[in-house]
Amino acid sequence: MIQTILILTANPKGTSQLRLDQEARDIEEGLQRAKQRDQFVLKSMFAVRPRDIQRAMLDINPSIVHFSGHGTGDEGLVFEDETGSAKLVDGEALAGLFELFAEQVECVVLNGCYSEVQASAIAQHVNYVIGMKKAIGDKAAIEFAVGFYDALGAGRTVEFAHKLGCAAIRLAGIPEQLTPTLKKKPNIEIEEQPPVTNKPAPEELNDSDREILTELLIRSGRAEYSARKALCIKIGIEPNQLGFLRESTDADFALELISYLHTTDDKQAIGKICKQLEVVFKRGKYAVDLDSITSKINLS
Repeated sequence: MIQTILILTANPKGTSQLRLDQEARDIEEGLQRAKQRDQFVLKSMFAVRPRDIQRAMLDINPSIVHFSGHGTGDEGLVFEDETGSAKLVDGEALAGLFELFAEQVECVVLNGCYSEVQASAIAQHVNYVIGMKKAIGDKAAIEFAVGFYDALGAGRTVEFAHKLGCAAIRLAGIPEQLTPTLKKKPNIEIEEQPPVTNKPAPEELNDSDREILTELLIRSGRAEYSARKALCIKIGIEPNQLGFLRESTDADFALELISYLHTTDDKQAIGKICKQLEVVFKRGKYAVDLDSITSKINLS
């Protein structure tokens, strides 16, 4: 089924200038080279006013709506008025609009600062909505968008595309990979049926699990500068692809590595780290913690 992506951009007078044209161009170039490029149609609108949104929804019938511009948190997203000045539209207003097109729209991406509030409101009606927890830099926003649509163009799910977009930010050496957040409609149906298996489905690692792994990496000496390349090779990661390999402290490296593996959902590598740590922490509380983490990611 062909999906239409509608890109809406706004950079009103008096607001900081964003590279919105580059973002739209990079998304288009990525989709043109994608494996499933014939499955997507891209439409872009610039200097968008609120009335332009409703008209585009009626005329273009998009299944994915992407906003690029400024956000102000609770006050709303920044569009333009008839004079090109800023016009705020709050989350409730946007949610009301998307409720009318809920059967048509599968995903909304709000690629603007502090847009998590609007994402949460829209997600009451749309299956997948991505917003930003805090301010996001121009380059990070572009890297996320390119990674996200590269994944969709390769036939991957929205959830995977979100993770790849976050990974793309980190691979570019920008420490903002945790800013994009994915909201899902309550009681959403599962995107893909999991394969039939007797093994329970893997669980997501929580903040406490990641903190434990970070602490144990430091305690074990595996995060020391002289040991980092060997660790990466043992867990199946090419050291040269990690921009944080030369972090000055063991703590910084350990934190960045665990964050990177979590963002890219590389459970195989996390499992291998657990195996490395089990050699050092063979008994006691830490051994129990490692066993719990290994059970969660459910690797044989």
